[in-house]
Amino acid sequence: MSLAFFIFLFSVGASVGFLSGLLGIGGGIIMFPLLLYVPPLLGFEGIAVKSITGLTMIQGFFASCTAMLFYNKHNLVNKSLVLTLGLSLFISSLTGAFVSKAVPDKPLLFVFGALALVASIMMFIPRSYLKDELTEDKVSLHKATAIIIGIFLGFLIGLVGQGGAFIMIPTLLYVLKIPLRVALGSTLAIGLFSATAGLIGKAATGQVPFRMAAPLVLGAILSAQLGSFAGKRTKTEFLRWLLAFIISATAIKVWMDIF
Repeated sequence: MSLAFFIFLFSVGASVGFLSGLLGIGGGIIMFPLLLYVPPLLGFEGIAVKSITGLTMIQGFFASCTAMLFYNKHNLVNKSLVLTLGLSLFISSLTGAFVSKAVPDKPLLFVFGALALVASIMMFIPRSYLKDELTEDKVSLHKATAIIIGIFLGFLIGLVGQGGAFIMIPTLLYVLKIPLRVALGSTLAIGLFSATAGLIGKAATGQVPFRMAAPLVLGAILSAQLGSFAGKRTKTEFLRWLLAFIISATAIKVWMDIF
């Protein structure tokens, strides 16, 4: 690996790690297009879609773990929600990760684009910003609904990598009615379950290029806490619109490539 490529991967890991902490999305939705489209533009060899899904898993694991510790310290991680969704996600993500080995790149891009389209539409639904400031002890949870959601979304996340985990934020906000700050912190903790399961499946099937993963993980660990600190001090209205913009821009780009 050249020094220039190492610096590129470290920069991607650091920038995505910061946004992971800021927005609670694991960063995969940003890292996926960055690793897919930018390397050829800079003169580097392109990275295969299956390798990118593996890289988003390992980066998502470490970024989520680092940022989640900050949110938990500030009472913004709902343990019941994390365990209920996390365990169902773990099993179905592991299944999806193993299945992804046999799925061609084009259908994987289609699934990723479909998730991004649904998520972007959901993010524009109006919300009460006063409720978004509530802490985790004010949250009520319908566990049966959460389990069903976890099984369905976990399989899809296992297929497309941790880049698909961004769908969790609008699902928590608009289906389970979780306050935004709690949704951000809890999504990071939930992401550890899907990232662990998906990482096991993708590593076992040879879809994780560990040499490329090292600078990504290093950058993510160093910046995720800083992003969490910034997110705690940013208005929820701005965070929601930033999430909506990022998800929508990614959806548009992916669908342009599909067609």
